[in-house]
Amino acid sequence: MAAKNSDRRYTKDHEWVQLDGDIATVGITDHAQEQLGELVFIELPATERTVVANEACAVVESVKAASDVYAPLAGKIAEINETIVDDPAIVNSDAEGEGWFFRMELDDPDTFDELMDQDAYDEYLETL
Repeated sequence: MAAKNSDRRYTKDHEWVQLDGDIATVGITDHAQEQLGELVFIELPATERTVVANEACAVVESVKAASDVYAPLAGKIAEINETIVDDPAIVNSDAEGEGWFFRMELDDPDTFDELMDQDAYDEYLETL
């Protein structure tokens, strides 16, 4: 069981969000990478791109399927993780750490609290 992280929230699309001030780091959950299997390609959004909550803004492809990654909140893409574009396997080995996808400057950091916490996400996974 992963350590409880109060600075982290989750979406029903299996993205995780880590908040630091008004900058949110976003990636896919360990559950998502397990479902996808071995990742072979990742496409990330352009920096400075403005996104709305739940907008598809990145793509992951595995040997099994392609899947969209959604912006969990509204804001502007501030930074992308080029390392995972070159080596998608990092997401398989450390989805909720070094395998982050992008950082975004949030329009409204308070919206972070509307996402699921670890307990709520764990409960959600049990319903799938």
